[in-house]
Amino acid sequence: MARRARKQRVTQEIFQTDIETLAHDGRGIARIEGKTVFIDGALAGENIRFQYTRLHSKYDEAKAVEVLSASADRVDAKCHHFGVCGGCSLMHMAPEAQLSLKQNTLAEQFTHFGQLAPEQWLPPLDGPLWGYRRKARLGVKYVHKKQKVLVGFREKSAPYIAELSQCEVLDPRVGLRLTELASLIEGLEARERIAQIEVAMDETNTALVFRNLDPLSVSDIEKLINYGQQHDLWIYQQPGGPATVSPLWPENPQLAYSPVAGISLDFAPGDFTQVNAGINEKMIPLAMKLLDLQPEDRVLDLFCGLGNFTLPMAQKVKEVVGVEGDASLVAHAKRNADKNQLSNAVFELADLTQTELADYPWAKAGFNKILLDPPRSGAFEVLGQLAALGAEQIVYVSCNPATLARDAGELVNQYGYQMDAAGIMDMFPHTSHVESIAVFHKR
Repeated sequence: MARRARKQRVTQEIFQTDIETLAHDGRGIARIEGKTVFIDGALAGENIRFQYTRLHSKYDEAKAVEVLSASADRVDAKCHHFGVCGGCSLMHMAPEAQLSLKQNTLAEQFTHFGQLAPEQWLPPLDGPLWGYRRKARLGVKYVHKKQKVLVGFREKSAPYIAELSQCEVLDPRVGLRLTELASLIEGLEARERIAQIEVAMDETNTALVFRNLDPLSVSDIEKLINYGQQHDLWIYQQPGGPATVSPLWPENPQLAYSPVAGISLDFAPGDFTQVNAGINEKMIPLAMKLLDLQPEDRVLDLFCGLGNFTLPMAQKVKEVVGVEGDASLVAHAKRNADKNQLSNAVFELADLTQTELADYPWAKAGFNKILLDPPRSGAFEVLGQLAALGAEQIVYVSCNPATLARDAGELVNQYGYQMDAAGIMDMFPHTSHVESIAVFHKR
C-alpha cells in the first residue's frame, strides 16, 4: 500500500498502489490511508506506480506513470496524443469495457438519483469507433514563445491548447488537417486574432467557421478562400456572435443530412446536430420503435431542434408538434418540414422552463405520446406538465445520466409512470460521455 505525502503540496515522489474500481469519468480509484485517490490512466484491477497531481481535503488526484500489472481491458491507445489532449479519457480501455462502464454508470445513477431500475436493459447502440465526429469546436492560439499556431482541443486538466498533429475521433476530413490548419493561420495577418474554428460536416461537405476577433484583411480573405478551393472545404468567417457567421466560399453553401431514408434536413454550421451520424441513424428508429408509433397518434416532441426526431415521426403518425426554445432552430425546422412536404409536422417556439404548455392552443387537444431530448440540465421543470397532458408513452433521450435518473424517478414516483426499458448509446466512443434512452408508460 502506498503512503501519501502528508503535506498539502504535490511532490514528484512515485508511489505504488492497487486500483479497486473505476469512477464514472474512467479514472481509477484507490484507497490510500483511508482517503480516496482518483488516478488518471489507471484501470480497475491494476497495480500501478503513480504521482499525485492535486491534493484536496476529502480526496486526492493523481496520474499513472507505470502499469506494473495490467487489466485485461487495457489496450494501446491509437492516438499518440492520448494523455495530453483532454478530448478523450478512455482510449486505453477496450471498446467493450467502455460500454460496460457507461451502462454501469447509468445503472448507478438510476439507483442513486431515482431509486429505481428499468424493467429491461436495452442492448447498447454502438457504431464507428474512429473518425466518427462531424461537429467540433477547435481552439486556436498563437504561442509567442514557440512562434507558432496551435489548433486543437485543450490539454487534459489545463486551459492550454494541446499541441496536436491529428485527431483520431474527428472525421479525417478535418482530423488529419490540424497541422495544415495551423500553418494556414500562421500565414495570416490575423494569426493572433483567430480564436477558434467551428467544424460542421454532412456526408459530403465540410464547413470551417473561423472566429475572427478583428475584421479580416483582403489578403487574409483571399488566403482562406484559396485554401477552401484547393481542398474542397467550405470557408466561413464569424466576426461577432452566432448571427454574424457568413460564407466566404462558396457563395451559398448548404449543409444537409438524412436522419432516415426519405428525409433530408438542412442545417447551418452553428446549429445543434448530433456529432455522430452513425449513432443518430440508429437512435431515431429505436426511439420510434419504443414509442410504438401508430397512424392515429398525436405526438409531442420537446426540445426538437431542427426536427431530427420530429420529421421522421411525421412519416408515421397523424400529427407531430415540435417545440423548441431557439427561434433560429424553429425557423430552420419549419423550412425542413416544407422541404420534405410534411404538413403534419408543426413547429412552435416556447421556453419550456418558463411556460405552461397547457396555455398554448396546440397543446389543448393533448398528446398520447411524447418524445423529449433535453439539454444536460434535463427536463425537471416540465415533468408535471407532461403528466398532465395525459401521454400514455414517453421516450426520454438524454446526454446526462444523472438528470435522466432524477427525472425518471420523478416520473415513476410522482406521476404514475413505469420505466419499461433503458439503455446507453455510444455517441462519443473513447470518452466518458454517456448518451442514453429510456421509455415509460402510464400505469
